Formats: sequence, C-alpha cells, structure tokens
Amino acid sequence: MANYEVRPIPLYTEEDTWARVMPDKTVKIGITDYAQQMLKEIMFVELPEVGDKVTQMDSFGNAESTKAVSPIICPFSGVVKAVNEEVVDDPGVINQSPYDSGWLIIVEPSDLENEKKNLLDSAAYTARMNEKA
Repeated sequence: MANYEVRPIPLYTEEDTWARVMPDKTVKIGITDYAQQMLKEIMFVELPEVGDKVTQMDSFGNAESTKAVSPIICPFSGVVKAVNEEVVDDPGVINQSPYDSGWLIIVEPSDLENEKKNLLDSAAYTARMNEKA
C-alpha cells in the first residue's frame, strides 16, 4: 500500500484538493500529497487571478506534469484574494510541499458553512485513499 500524507486540519474534495479555513475566514487551497504523487513532476500551473470568481467543484486551473494535464477543482465558491506566485514561478514547490509552501490560492468564500458540508474531513479522505490503493 502506498504511503500518502493526509493532514488532519484541511477539508478535501474527492478530486484531491484540500482547503484550510484560516483565522480570518479566508480559505487556503492546494492539491493533496496524493495528487502531486500521481502527477509526478509538476512542470506548469495555470491559476486564476486575484479578483476572479471561483465556484465550488468547478475547475479553477490546471496542473501540468510530465504525465498529464489535470484540472484543479475548487473546494469553495468565492473570490480569489491571493495567488501563490512562488508556485507559478516554480511549480516543483508543489511536489516538495503540497500542504505548506505549495498552496495555490486563497479564496474569500461566499458560503463557507454550507459549502463545508460538500467536503470530506481527513478521516473520510484517508478512507478514500485506502480504497484507491
């Protein structure tokens, strides 16, 4: 069985993105350790711009690797407040640190509490990873 890191704090989509609600109620979003391992070496990311609107469970960008181009699914609807320019300049940061310095965007959610219900907690996401393995 493969060994994937799953953090207890974030919420997850079934499409392998994570969301961490910050103290100011914005949401930091990235792809999971599982996703970056499946993609292998990430070469390019396409992300929205600050001010763009994103929709829960819709793609907000793409991650391109030596293996595939994969859509990145948004865990929350809202407005993009920040984009991690470090990963735009060096997408390999995602492979090195998908939950920390490899975050992708920060969103000001439009319906945080209701949309949380559509996401997986770490236990449910871990169970899903074990099913895939």
